[in-house]
Amino acid sequence: MTATERESLDGLVLAVYDNTTAPELLETVRNLYAEVYAEPPYCDGPAEVEAFASRWPRRLAQAHFRLVIADDADEPIAFTFGHQLAVPTRWWDGAVEPLPDSVTTEHDGRTFAIIEMGVRQPHRRRGVAAQLHAHLTAGLPHERTTLLVHPEADAPRRAYTSWGYRSVGLIRPYADGPILDAMIKTLNETERRGRSEI
Repeated sequence: MTATERESLDGLVLAVYDNTTAPELLETVRNLYAEVYAEPPYCDGPAEVEAFASRWPRRLAQAHFRLVIADDADEPIAFTFGHQLAVPTRWWDGAVEPLPDSVTTEHDGRTFAIIEMGVRQPHRRRGVAAQLHAHLTAGLPHERTTLLVHPEADAPRRAYTSWGYRSVGLIRPYADGPILDAMIKTLNETERRGRSEI
């Protein structure tokens, strides 16, 4: 995907960007991230927001990078982004209990990782996250998607489960970070066909 795609769903405009069209959107993504992740159970402050922003160039450089931003009345209200896991990857490092090779073994094109997804509080519970996820994953050539969810984030966990994700184990991605639940979803043929079915 080399250009922005837009379509209106239920009053929302969702725009999909790749690594050539997303760099200019760091400020928008940073502001959304800061607002969404300031809330419990994350409680991120300025230092965490700056650390997030500092990783943006590295994220953009990953294979199959994709960003989706949802606007309502020309106001950004939600975002999600992800990319293919590298081979080899450190994604599965920090597992609390050893994970089977069938989970952790990567090959080119196996796994698309959803790095972040957030919806501003006034716009939740109207299906925005589901639309973000559908646009992010539509047409991916990968076999599966993965994400990490905070154990106290009940609403996101319920959403991911309803979208077909299953828990495969607990992971502490950073030495001083929280233990997160690693989830995986196998992509079906309909999801791989592309945006025409959204």
